[in-house]
Amino acid sequence: MLKEFKEFAMKGNVLDMAVGVIIGAAFGKIVDSLVKDIIMPPIGLLMGGTDFTNMFAVLKQGATAGPYATVELAQKAGAVTWNYGMFINTILTFIIVAFAIFMLLKAYNKAKSPETPAAPPVPPEDVVLLREIRDALKK
Repeated sequence: MLKEFKEFAMKGNVLDMAVGVIIGAAFGKIVDSLVKDIIMPPIGLLMGGTDFTNMFAVLKQGATAGPYATVELAQKAGAVTWNYGMFINTILTFIIVAFAIFMLLKAYNKAKSPETPAAPPVPPEDVVLLREIRDALKK
């Protein structure tokens, strides 16, 4: 059983998958930062200075009554919150990751597919005529 496990663990596909998961996790952090730190602040500014990470609704007050300035303060007070702003950030992150993967797969498939050979150029008219004469003489 140990030998079978060693063979399984040492297969190239398992190592490739492990590398993919590690790179994917790092890429996810980059995209998350892109959404939170680059994309959402200008959108929030256009919407009147709204910080999407602090867009929430209090479903149940905490030990200390609100209003709460941030989600973090509400959660520290024990309030139950509905964090729709964070959900919007997560949706944007997903869309960016999905688009990046789409573009990566599109480039991979383009590089992988064999190029169709170019059609041979049409020979000049005199060459075609000479071939016809040659073929006629052979008959």
